[in-house]
Amino acid sequence: MSTEEAKIKLFDKYDFEGVEVYAKSLQVAISVKPVFVPHSAGRHEHWKFAKNKVNIVERLVNHIALTPKAGGKKYKAINAVKTAFELIHHKTGKNPILVLVKAIENAAPREDTTRISYGGILYYQSVDISPTRRVDLALRNIVTGARNNSFKSPRPFHEALADEIIAASENNPKSYAIAKRQELEKHAEASR
Repeated sequence: MSTEEAKIKLFDKYDFEGVEVYAKSLQVAISVKPVFVPHSAGRHEHWKFAKNKVNIVERLVNHIALTPKAGGKKYKAINAVKTAFELIHHKTGKNPILVLVKAIENAAPREDTTRISYGGILYYQSVDISPTRRVDLALRNIVTGARNNSFKSPRPFHEALADEIIAASENNPKSYAIAKRQELEKHAEASR
């Protein structure tokens, strides 16, 4: 990392230095390239697999922007992530980017099932999941868990998101994302 990149901090608070992806298979799909604000205006959309080069915090923001609460407004999603990161830093005392990367590593399922039809008979076969899909599933499950915990509740979304990310980073089975990963892998194991 160059000295110019070392000065860049997310939201002018959180440093990208020391943030590493420890899961070897996910290193190609998780980018921790330093950014000030997680908003690239979709410049990656024109090239195949270019979303792997988009910062992981922005990919989280993009998943949150799809929720009904954000309603497609990326600015609302960025504010939710910013507040959630402040809560994560306050609760754990760690860098929230590092906690998010650990949560994604823990929540990313390794196997899934696919339907195979052979001669009119339908059965399920266990398959490995690509790194990009693993990251997408982990992010989707983290956001869904946060949305479910804040739905019809006085609890704000950003607080539920912070708790979900912390629980997933600790590999807590009470986390929605971890529970979904275990469920997927259990079905895949039964389909071998």
